[in-house]
Amino acid sequence: MVERVQTGIPGLDEIIGGGFPRNSNILVSGGPGAGKTIFALQYIYGGAALYSEPGVFITLEEPASNILWNLQNFGWDYNSVADAMKIFRVRVASPQKFRANWINEVENIINLVTKIEATRVAIDSLTALVKYLGAVPLVGGETRGIWAYDPSEVDFYLYYLLDKLKELGVTTVLTSAAPDERLRFSTFGVEEFIADGVIRLYFIPPHRAIFIRKMRGTRHSNRVHPLAITEKGLQVYAHDEILWEALK
Repeated sequence: MVERVQTGIPGLDEIIGGGFPRNSNILVSGGPGAGKTIFALQYIYGGAALYSEPGVFITLEEPASNILWNLQNFGWDYNSVADAMKIFRVRVASPQKFRANWINEVENIINLVTKIEATRVAIDSLTALVKYLGAVPLVGGETRGIWAYDPSEVDFYLYYLLDKLKELGVTTVLTSAAPDERLRFSTFGVEEFIADGVIRLYFIPPHRAIFIRKMRGTRHSNRVHPLAITEKGLQVYAHDEILWEALK
């Protein structure tokens, strides 16, 4: 029997067999405006507010003030869950300094997860994390800020964090930017291979949609479902379907 983690997103649990498998890594990818950050926030806030599951929201791109604004925009009362929902800002300097300091950052994250006994973590975004962990200077490029991407640099640093979280029994959501192509699920092509589940969000103005690419250990819908950003957050319409041909 697979133990489930309820997502806090109306309609989503219905199409993934009751929730995320506990202690899994879930990649949520999509283009600009698709709702990735809202998804991650709703997962962490819902855990604290609805299910008594503390969580940590890790941000590489947004200051904490923007995260709090997003919460307020949906009427989510952060003050009521402040002890059970923590926001952790990963500081980004140069890629070289970022990688050199990464182990310390991971220890800070793990200490915070342990302190509040968090069972949920969201990382926004994995794209930024992979970019900085995999950045290597071109010849003579370090002083001029010219960098290339080397995937061989990523594995150790990324898995160091994810393995630590798995050891603690944490269920993690990782957001990732994805190109416009409907069957592309990440920027660098490596992100989806570290995940136990892959969820793709689509935004073809004014419409949004959600597709479950994979979810290990559970049956899930193979259809594309409508998705909406309401005044209370994301809403999945589990009983409705969108044709693939519409995702162009």
